[in-house]
Formats: sequence, C-alpha cells, structure tokens
Amino acid sequence: MKYPRYEYQTENELHFFEFTSKGNKGNIRKIVQYTKIGDENIYNLAFGDYDNKTKEINDKIVTNNGDGRKVLATVVSTLYAFTEKYPTKWVFATGSNSVRTRLYRMGITNNLTELKKDFYVYGILVDETFEEYLIDKNYIGFLVKRKNH
Repeated sequence: MKYPRYEYQTENELHFFEFTSKGNKGNIRKIVQYTKIGDENIYNLAFGDYDNKTKEINDKIVTNNGDGRKVLATVVSTLYAFTEKYPTKWVFATGSNSVRTRLYRMGITNNLTELKKDFYVYGILVDETFEEYLIDKNYIGFLVKRKNH
C-alpha cells in the first residue's frame, strides 16, 4: 500500500510487531501478532491496542485516533514482512465484530489491485468455505498467501 505508515519494532521471528498511533487522542500503543492456528501453515493476524492491565492485545477498543489509513498501512506492512520471511504460510484475518470485519473488507477492496500483485486473496464465507476475493461480497474473514515471484 502506498500510504504513509508508522515505523514498527519487531523480533527476529517476525511474529510480534509494535508501533505507536499518533493522533487526536494521543499516542496509542498498537500490536500486530501472528500466531499459528490449527494447521501449521496458517497463522492468525491479531491486531489491536496494547492493554496495560492485561498485558495483551485488546481488539475490542475503538480508538478513533484520526489515523486509520496510516494504521492500516502499517498493519499491511507487517503482513509483507511476515510473508517475506514465511512465504509458504497462509494468513487468516477477521474483525473482532462484524463492523470491524466490514472495515477490513473495505480496506482490502480499496487496495485489491495492489494486493493481488503480491498475494492470493480469498474471502471466507459463512459456511467457512473460501473463494477468490470478490468486491461487494460479504465475508466473515480473509485468507492471504504471498505469491512466488
């Protein structure tokens, strides 16, 4: 994505990324984490604010810090980094609720042409089957894999 993004910090395995959202609500610590689920080739992309009390990601908070496009571009940049290191892995993502899933769908739709240059992009249907991502279709989640160049 050709949008400004935040610089992030990560560790050698590229499973955990951290950056700071800077906007009208102040500086907010954000976390992106890739965790193996079920099949060893599928990783879940978890994203949200860092909760100082629980020391975990809180994906339910609505920050509205005025920098949504920059935050999304940063999350996508972690996807590029992760899949560059692990090109055979699939990445699954869904929102913590239907509103967030719709937001992610809009982000994918608005950048689909660019994403498809580097990724196979699939939408997951209610019956948990998946299909090549189609614009204007409702999905409950998304699955991507880096293309071999």
